Order: sequence, then C-alpha cells, then structure tokens
Amino acid sequence: MASNDIAAELIDRIKSATAKKTPLRIRGHGSKDFYGESLAGEVLDVSGHSGIISYEPTELVITVRCGTPIPEVEAALDAKGQMLAFEPPVFGRTPATAGTIGGAVAAGLGGPQAGYSGRPRDFVLGAKLIDGRGQHLSFGGQVMKNVAGYDVSRLLAGSFGVLGVMTELSVKVLPKAPAVQTLQFALDEASAIRKLNEWGGQPLPIVASCWKGGQLSIRLAGAKAAVDAAARRLGGKPLDNLQAQRLWRSLRDQTEPFFTGAASLVRLAVPPATPPLGLVGEQIIEWGGGQRWVANGDVDAARAAAHAAGGHAVRFRGGKGRFMSELQGPLLAIHQRLKAEFDPAGIFNPKRMAPEF
Repeated sequence: MASNDIAAELIDRIKSATAKKTPLRIRGHGSKDFYGESLAGEVLDVSGHSGIISYEPTELVITVRCGTPIPEVEAALDAKGQMLAFEPPVFGRTPATAGTIGGAVAAGLGGPQAGYSGRPRDFVLGAKLIDGRGQHLSFGGQVMKNVAGYDVSRLLAGSFGVLGVMTELSVKVLPKAPAVQTLQFALDEASAIRKLNEWGGQPLPIVASCWKGGQLSIRLAGAKAAVDAAARRLGGKPLDNLQAQRLWRSLRDQTEPFFTGAASLVRLAVPPATPPLGLVGEQIIEWGGGQRWVANGDVDAARAAAHAAGGHAVRFRGGKGRFMSELQGPLLAIHQRLKAEFDPAGIFNPKRMAPEF
C-alpha cells in the first residue's frame, strides 16, 4: 500500500477514535514498549508508513517516514560516509523488531555519542504530525506553529507520542570521522569522573565515554592526525576496531550484561562534575559524567541524589514508583496544556508519560 494511502488510513482511524474517545497506542515495532509509565489503548500500527523520502548528502539532511527502521536509515547514510550522530538505540536486531526512526525521536533516546554531539531533539529540523483532530500538520522546514513560542518539531522529541502521530521527520546528519580509536584506563569512579571533566575542558576529540567496574573507556574520533596525537597524549590501553565496535554497540543497544541482567534500571542526568553519588547497585557512567545508570538499586534514593546534585532521574525499566518524577508542579501543567492543545480528546498514548494525561 502506498504511504499516502497509509497516512489517509491513519487520519481516518484517528478521527474515528477521537469521535468515540477511544484511546490509541501508537506503535512501530514495539522495541520500546518497556519504556514509560504504562501501555494503554488500541494499537495504532504505524510500521507500514516507512521509507526514505529524500536524502541530500551535500546538505546533511535526510527526510524519512517515521515507521522506517533505524538500520535502513543508517545503511543509506553509511553508503555516503554519514551517520546519525545521536546514535539512537536499535534494540531489536531484525527488520521486524528493530527500532524505528520515529520511535527513537519520540522516546528521545540517544547512544554513547549523544552526550557529546547532541540529543535527538538537537538534530530534528522538521516534522509532520497528525494531531487529535485528524489534521496533518507540518513543522520546522515548512514552518507552521500552532503553539506560540515553541519549536514544535523539536518539542516532539521525547514526547512519547502523547501529542500525535509523527509521519515524517527531517533530520540533520553528520559525516563519519576518518579515524576512530578507543582507549581504556583502570580508574576508580571518582578518578574517572575527575579525568573526564579534566579532558572535557581540553581540545581533545572525545566523542564517547563509559565507566563501569573500575574501567574507563573513551572513544576518539576525527582527523587521523588529531586522533593519533590525542591517543599518544592520553595513553591508556588501545582496543582493536572489532572489540571497540562491540563495546560501543553493546552500550548503544543495551545488550551489555549490565542492562540485560538488571531487574530494574534508573537513569540519572546530573552535572558532569558531580562526584560519586554513593548509591547501592551496579553503575555505568556515560556522557562525560552527565548520564549515570544504576541497576537494581533504590529508585527513591537515586532520585533524591540526582535532585540534590541539580539533576533528575527516570525509572527507565522495571522497579516501582513514578516513571518521570520531574513532571510535577509547573512543568506538569505545561505538559498538560500542550496535550490538551494537540490532543483534546486525550486519545494518544494515555498515561504513557505521566499518570495525569
């Protein structure tokens, strides 16, 4: 079926659901069904709305339908020596289970390089969205705003689909670096954080970092001369390309045993220089110290520690308690007003982001 026909079917389904006030659960391949507050409503399958619409390598922009699997997008970019710099997690490894580009943006998830190059919202240039009234709206490149003061195309990143069904995305891409090198260092947690922040203030081509169990790994990428010079200056143990690819892929797609073996996970966002938080449970530190994971720990304790440091925490997988604890007070009110504007009947992904909507 042609994508225009699929879009028309989606609009008809949404209009009918709005009239009947029937909740809809927007779903591509379901790779992130674990993520969020709850799953509710009839499944609205958007996986058929797939394919690359246009790709201009010289302009560093690709426009795709939101049901397109991430590996398909990356294969097209790789052929031209380019990449999605925020490294969205793919999760599923087959075409039928791999995460879609729309799901990656809606979840707002980025991999190891996102902490250095930017999150998904930093790369979204434009979007098309079917709202709760069945209107097919364009934002960004075609510039149509219906909520004054917001860059709506970027607002959709991390929205969990509660505002509507994304149909198309225009995304900025970046060239792949000509040289890449991964180095490892035996360091305790406090020393690793200090080193990451020391290096972060220097002109070093660091594009990813991870500390786990007394070992700090960093990835250098850029011109060969710059990477070689940085590697000589920093020292450490170099990994061969295959080992390095496996390491960063396991972190990106969360196939690393830390993730697969955890009954619960909390993700903390804190200022990078924040010293060790002293939390119970195994930890991983990424993004130069700014993103920290705690496995099988106390969710409330992790949130309290994150807030005390000037950050926040999310119950990422498993465990009990509110999913997004920071959605309270004025911030919750803003999200509720946005929800009411885009989805007045409240049909899209109800209670996925917060119990209140």
